[in-house]
Amino acid sequence: MPMQINDARMMMSAVPSGVAPDEWNALAIRFGEVHTAVEADRKNGRYGFTELDAQAAEFKRVADFAKGAVGQFYDVVVLGIGGSSLGAIALRSALGAVEGAPRLHVVDNIDPATFAALLARVSLDRTLWCVVSKSGGTVETLAQYAIVRDRLAFAGLAPSKHLAIVTDPTSGPLRAIAVRDSIPAFAVPANVGGRFSVLTPVGTLPAALAGHDVAALLAGAKTMLAQCATPSLSDNPAGQFATLLWRAHQRAGQGTHVFMPYSDALRDIAPWFVQLWAESLGKVDADGLPQGPTPLAARGATDQHSLLQLLMEGPADKVVAFVRVAARDIDLTVPATGDMPEAAAFMRGRTLGELIDAEATATASALGRAGRPSLTITLERADAHNAGELLMMLMLATVYAGALYRVNPLDQPGVQLGKKLAKEALTSRTP
Repeated sequence: MPMQINDARMMMSAVPSGVAPDEWNALAIRFGEVHTAVEADRKNGRYGFTELDAQAAEFKRVADFAKGAVGQFYDVVVLGIGGSSLGAIALRSALGAVEGAPRLHVVDNIDPATFAALLARVSLDRTLWCVVSKSGGTVETLAQYAIVRDRLAFAGLAPSKHLAIVTDPTSGPLRAIAVRDSIPAFAVPANVGGRFSVLTPVGTLPAALAGHDVAALLAGAKTMLAQCATPSLSDNPAGQFATLLWRAHQRAGQGTHVFMPYSDALRDIAPWFVQLWAESLGKVDADGLPQGPTPLAARGATDQHSLLQLLMEGPADKVVAFVRVAARDIDLTVPATGDMPEAAAFMRGRTLGELIDAEATATASALGRAGRPSLTITLERADAHNAGELLMMLMLATVYAGALYRVNPLDQPGVQLGKKLAKEALTSRTP
């Protein structure tokens, strides 16, 4: 079953702020124009994250390296931040753990207590450190790398046996280190930015080292690329997602976009989406005006007990995108007999899967009755192929939304300024 998007609760027939029938036609025309522009840029190589076939040789290098590492390591540690870590975390959750494969850790912050605790837990001689930075100059990652490199030297361990680098194909400090010290290095294509890099070695190398065959992930992404080849708004899932959320923001004042998977396997795609949506769209537009929605990560059913009250009765400035799975490989049944308080007696003989599905349906219905819009993304199941579909859909939706907001979804000038000021603050101090 291909991914489906149910947008009924984004329509005026369901919520007062929704899309009117004649407005849908205008949105479809606008999206057709956006699709044409994005496709032209894609053919010119602007959106490298879609060029999966062109990256086949590097995917094979990743798979071969992972096969060669089987049995050598107890732990694989990713050193990276932002787009260099969130994809690996999302895939770690989505693909699960493989029995007998190394444990995958992602050190996505520079809190010294956290990093020291990990260094104390792992055995250096049975750990592979993946140093991930597209530019090769990310100061947080380079600081972590320097600490690990020092520990390896003290232990008499060869860097080329315990380090792998993911960075720019030809330039940057990490690429130079890899060449100098014969450290295995994998390329992030020059036309793929960090937050769009989950399907490059940034995400696939850690996943492969953790025992996963990433071929299904990439196949799912290709399925979504084919599905989004159409300029028809009704038939293009990424187009629907981008256009409806943009319209909700620009015309109904609903600029907070809540992404809420009802599957623990997909939970870490939510914070990955937050970075993708926020850093790509929070920009100054072609007229010099600040633009951009505010994404918010949530998890069903857990956050029904934290955010739902706000979503129901707080400011009417939010849209919720639910993510559900149609089928599960594992489910648990509540015993028909046994110790079950009467307040929950209706659950006797029912499964936890039925309960979480019912709660997702009820939450969307409750929001609709309160006049709050939502849409629902349904995947066939939570597996590698469907994760690939979802990730590619959201990346394509982001570039469509960039065109709708009239911003460049690929740069991040605000982030660069923060990095510059942090460097100045450090260099002004005496060590």
